[in-house]
Amino acid sequence: MENRQTTLEISGMTCAACANRIEKGLNKLEGVSHATVNFTMETSHVEYRADTIDLAAVIKRIEQLGFTAEEKIEQKQGAERRRDEIRKQQLKFILSAILSLPLLWAMAAHFSFTSFIWVPDLLLNPWFQLALATPVQFIIGWPFYKGAFNALRSGGANMDVLVALGTSAAYFYSLYLTLKPEEHVGMANMPVMQELYYETSALLITLILLGKWFEALAKGRSSEAIRSLMGLQAKTALVVRDGSEVSIPVEQVIIGDQLIVKPGGKIPVDGIVLDGSSAIDESMLTGESLPVDKQSGDQVFGATINKNGVLRVQATKVGKNTTLAQIIHIVEQAQGSKAPIQRIADRISGIFVPIVVGIALLAFALWYFWLEPGMFAEGLEKAIAVLVIACPCALGLATPTSIMAGSGRAAEVGVLFKGGEHLESTHHITAVLLDKTGTVTEGKPSLTDVIVGTNISEQELLSLVGGAEKSSEHPLAEAIVAAIEAQNIAVPEATEFTAIPGFGIRATVAGRDVAVGTRALMERYAVVHNGEASMAELEEAGKTVMLTAVDGQYTGMIAVADTIKPSSKQAIDRLKHLGIQVMMITGDNARTAAAIASEAGIEHVIAGVLPEGKAEEVKKLQAAGMKVAMVGDGINDAPALAAADIGMAMGTGTDVAMETADVTLMRGDLNSIVDAITMSKKTMRNIKQNLFWALAYNVIGIPIAAAGLLAPWLAGAAMALSSVSVVLNALRLQRMKIKA
Repeated sequence: MENRQTTLEISGMTCAACANRIEKGLNKLEGVSHATVNFTMETSHVEYRADTIDLAAVIKRIEQLGFTAEEKIEQKQGAERRRDEIRKQQLKFILSAILSLPLLWAMAAHFSFTSFIWVPDLLLNPWFQLALATPVQFIIGWPFYKGAFNALRSGGANMDVLVALGTSAAYFYSLYLTLKPEEHVGMANMPVMQELYYETSALLITLILLGKWFEALAKGRSSEAIRSLMGLQAKTALVVRDGSEVSIPVEQVIIGDQLIVKPGGKIPVDGIVLDGSSAIDESMLTGESLPVDKQSGDQVFGATINKNGVLRVQATKVGKNTTLAQIIHIVEQAQGSKAPIQRIADRISGIFVPIVVGIALLAFALWYFWLEPGMFAEGLEKAIAVLVIACPCALGLATPTSIMAGSGRAAEVGVLFKGGEHLESTHHITAVLLDKTGTVTEGKPSLTDVIVGTNISEQELLSLVGGAEKSSEHPLAEAIVAAIEAQNIAVPEATEFTAIPGFGIRATVAGRDVAVGTRALMERYAVVHNGEASMAELEEAGKTVMLTAVDGQYTGMIAVADTIKPSSKQAIDRLKHLGIQVMMITGDNARTAAAIASEAGIEHVIAGVLPEGKAEEVKKLQAAGMKVAMVGDGINDAPALAAADIGMAMGTGTDVAMETADVTLMRGDLNSIVDAITMSKKTMRNIKQNLFWALAYNVIGIPIAAAGLLAPWLAGAAMALSSVSVVLNALRLQRMKIKA
């Protein structure tokens, strides 16, 4: 069984009810594992079993529901499609406005307080009004009828149903009166009927189109984060081909290519520096303004800026695999996902339209049979106002626009949320569990002490230890090997190597059995040692100590020290200020862990924990009622990151950790944890504001309209304004300062 997933671009949705109908329709399909539809992004993310259903069947189902769909195209083309949509909405509004303005002018004659306004006789002619209103109703307004038909055919109801009902009632009632002109004769024997509502139907459609145009503009702004990230990419690369430097489009760079990056130029793709040294501006990735020094062997990332020296770089990741491309993918994923709070709006939207139609019919009946008996026009006007003001657009936009703006703003400062649900959940965190190495500390330790046992020289010990550690990817191993090689001590290759997580390593070097690790590793192999006193002294100083054994005999110990990041103490103080409990977890011994924790200002330490034990510690805290965020950077942190309520991976860590985590902190700075929590809180506050005002607008507006205190055209204007105001409120997140 092959599981696949894809993102589809959907056209034709007019409100949240449309998105709900598509989502329900897709999830009922056999073979579809999970489908979500984002009204604001106009996309659907579908997971399906390829052995049961194909993509064509998924698209066909969407088309049966009355919409069009295609597999998501390149982001640049998607941006162009959005621009086309904005131009289309603008044109439709302008045409509708040109035809509706004469009707609005004619409406001036309907009120005693505006009777001083001169109105040409032609504008009062019902046949002329019919000629203006008909193309607005059936040509420009045709999508509303089409959407309403498709919604009703599939057993649902959406905004189109309300618009089609309201405007059709006004239009056809006016048409009925027009066909009987002999009842009212005005100036110059021209029939005039002030009861006509052509201007109501035309103005409603015009105002709704105005709202749609503003919505399209605002949605475009909410995708600004994606566009700005896309704009960071280099367009060309200077590649060494056949001994010559050739400028080629960055899309043509392949893995292994050697690139020349000159001062002031952008690094085209991810790679490794082969030659040269320079300072690199990585602020677009990390949000950190200070340039980072790079030299031979260091990793560089596409779209970062080379400040001074000339670099020769070998490409290691290109296209969709570069760090920038992955960031864009994560931001798109977050913006296209649903937060759990959106379910509230979805449930309301699902039953909203039928309830509104019922209220409109009730309002008509009350006015026609009781309040103003026999006055069909009065009752109709109240029903139309109810139908129009109740369009659930604002409710559907309330959550996704905030998620888009919030996740985009967070990405700008180096905090990547993988989905809306994580953006929502982060603000519930009550405890933060920090891995030590590479998270609280720099993760770049250095060799500080070598204590040699008996029957071996220091040079021989270091040579054997270096050979054993050379095959390890652990940061401590890299530091040890680098220090040994710096002393020009030969480091032979290991013929056999075994990493024992939480204990250490064992390898065969130059035909000898070498073990390097903790006390527990020595016990495991029955190695007796007499270095406990020296070991305790080093650990009290905050150093990590490893015992060594060769051919089963104790040969000494080595110690490395890892300094805490300059920002760690400040970030931990900020977390405490938010009322969050901060703990550190490490595989190191209690003495070393306590020394590091004390320096960082952490009171709670869990030491001597094996990788699989970290996940268990997370579960213990959850069982105690805490909402836990686990922060780590290594492969051994992945199980704990997955087990936590929110897993946060340092962007300076391994790909496995970042893949497992819910949030990636690109700066590698603990202050980003506070930034993530703050952004989550502000986004949730913004969503609640949107939901409150969207619901309050309908709760207040419907009774006012039913009471006859709101003309239908004013109801249309209020409905359009409510949608735009919700989107604009969400866009405030893009300008918010995240620092707490």
